[in-house]
Amino acid sequence: MSVHGARMTTWTISRVQDWTSKDFSARGFSSPRLEADLLICHALGIRRVDLYVRFDQPLSNEELARVRSLVERRRKHEPVAYITGSRGFYGRTFAVDPRVLIPRPETELLIELALEALPPLGAIESVSSEPSSALPKRRALDVGTGSGILAITLACERDDLVVDAVDLSHDALAVARANAETLGVSGRVRFLHGSLLEPVEGEKYSLILSNPPYIARRDIETLMPDVRLHEPHAALDGGESGTELIEQLVVMARKAIEPGGLFALEFGHDQGPRVLELARSAGFADAVVKKDLAGLDRVLVAKG
Repeated sequence: MSVHGARMTTWTISRVQDWTSKDFSARGFSSPRLEADLLICHALGIRRVDLYVRFDQPLSNEELARVRSLVERRRKHEPVAYITGSRGFYGRTFAVDPRVLIPRPETELLIELALEALPPLGAIESVSSEPSSALPKRRALDVGTGSGILAITLACERDDLVVDAVDLSHDALAVARANAETLGVSGRVRFLHGSLLEPVEGEKYSLILSNPPYIARRDIETLMPDVRLHEPHAALDGGESGTELIEQLVVMARKAIEPGGLFALEFGHDQGPRVLELARSAGFADAVVKKDLAGLDRVLVAKG
């Protein structure tokens, strides 16, 4: 695709879609058509449905130049989410940039399991004359919040929760605070700087979630270029074994979880047996491993 070529060829939206998709496919990108569509939409400031309604609309040289600029960035393996500045998670749009990891679909399993473990709001109100907004708030904790997807989603989904969110990165916390403000829950999410549960030492929670770094250090250089070249290594590096932070986190969570509370932790697909052993050694008698939609071990669920 060339701006100069546009003088001789009419580049319609459909033509640009096809060209970009084929280019991305030839480079081995996993979702070439989707990525092409998202970048074209971002360049033109339109919705994805508009690509198909206005498929025969010619693009100006300026519009083609904007698309080409984004395509060049993607060719260097910059993730689409960083180029567009956003990523969807559990039905909401979160701002993301290179200060934070890009949310993955499998992490939504943590939210699903947490919501399943909480009593329905209707059930709470049925045993009380007070509306849910007047009832005592349950406390939840998100360890290693990153862009804030877990903490903010919990607060959005359940107005009976107040949520603490901890991260070691000041940059990540800035992104998370902005997302909480945008999504209207900044008043119910407290963001704290520090390592693991150290900033909330001595406090108790009915729900603790975490998606900690769990990639073995030696494996980071083998990750796909999108991740290896652009996503923050500090949010990936789980130490030499990949479970070094998890080992500390499980022990800390056992002390902080209320009786009957839920602790849910995401981990690498080959770490299930080790993580389950760690949970039981820490005193979580009721601990199981849940699989993701791909059938891979993905989340530890343990009861306090």
